[in-house]
Amino acid sequence: MSNKKPTLQWLTIVGIGEDGLAGLGDEAKQRIAKAEIIFGGKRHLALVAPFAKGEPHPWPVPFDAEMRDVLALAGRRVCVLASGNPFFHGVGATLARKVKAREMHVIPAPSAVSLAAARLGWALQDIETVSLHGRPLDLIRPLLQPNARILALTSDGDAPAAIARLLAELDFGASRLTVLEALGGPDEIQRSARADAFDLENINPLNVLAIEIDSNPQARVLPLTSGLADHLFDHDGQITKREIRAVTLSALAPRRGELLWDIGAGSGSIGIEWMLAHPAMRAIAIEADPGRAARITRNAAACGVPGLIVVAGSAPKALARLDTPDAIFIGGGGSDTGVLNAAIKALRIGGRLVANAVTLEMEALLLAQHVKLGGDLTRIAISRASPVGSMQAWRPAMPVTQWAWVKP
Repeated sequence: MSNKKPTLQWLTIVGIGEDGLAGLGDEAKQRIAKAEIIFGGKRHLALVAPFAKGEPHPWPVPFDAEMRDVLALAGRRVCVLASGNPFFHGVGATLARKVKAREMHVIPAPSAVSLAAARLGWALQDIETVSLHGRPLDLIRPLLQPNARILALTSDGDAPAAIARLLAELDFGASRLTVLEALGGPDEIQRSARADAFDLENINPLNVLAIEIDSNPQARVLPLTSGLADHLFDHDGQITKREIRAVTLSALAPRRGELLWDIGAGSGSIGIEWMLAHPAMRAIAIEADPGRAARITRNAAACGVPGLIVVAGSAPKALARLDTPDAIFIGGGGSDTGVLNAAIKALRIGGRLVANAVTLEMEALLLAQHVKLGGDLTRIAISRASPVGSMQAWRPAMPVTQWAWVKP
């Protein structure tokens, strides 16, 4: 990086829409014209070429998220060209992690989502938005709620059809899909079809997909509360049951952006629901059984949190070199003192640890830790009604002893 001390607002970020130069105001044009170096995609650089005097720098391939080339020019007059609003899933947000706000001057254009909402007459505060640009389509699954309206940024012209197939598979086939292509430009077009009868072809790669959800009673809707039904997870019986899971998530108390270790993850249900609490949540599932580890990955995708990290290995060895957790869950019927001690040591100050016991051996271990370290002990007993001949009776599930502790 240059040793020259950066001047205030050495970096200008200009958003450009599909209307190109016609959408740029005088200030944007003046800033571009005065820039010594201009970064951007080849298409954007070509648009400003008639009046830009600075040296053009096309983005490298692959794209450098560290922005080394831009940062190396700190203190000089640098301009970055971006699509639409640079701070809506754009390069502006990437640069803001490296450059102080007072050193940037930003001139945004309307985002594709803003343009799509305006064309459809949808209130932005009443809809869900998701970026699927270069990201798994499974991220849309938690948003599939009855009567929801969704605006999705896609990667290419094939994505709308793939999303339509996914909706049809999940029994949202009656949903209406509207593809808004090349928004804001001379080639703008809008086309619609039902998800289960999607037949649109030759879709512009620059598109936004608007979805009006229509579901039938069999649709795979992921409830917004903790304690998803057990049948929503593929499992072999190694799963924290619904009611216990709801109590456990409450004790873990997810907070925005935190990292959970789910040790002995089984089906992955705890880590999955932790991540469903907010898009910023992170989780690592540690599972020794290879078959179960593979199942966790499938469950995470099916529940719309494909970013869940699965570590196939046995604790405590598998815990080495993992990022420091904000919370840890230990489930199952084990009684390994080494796992619990390793978890306590790894947890950050102020972090939460929740451990469930169904065996006497594990319960004894938790009782000993409670005596030693304090925390809260809870006994959870669940009974379900089931047939006894022609009548109904309560059948108790195995009781669970839960220890919850905050590291001082």
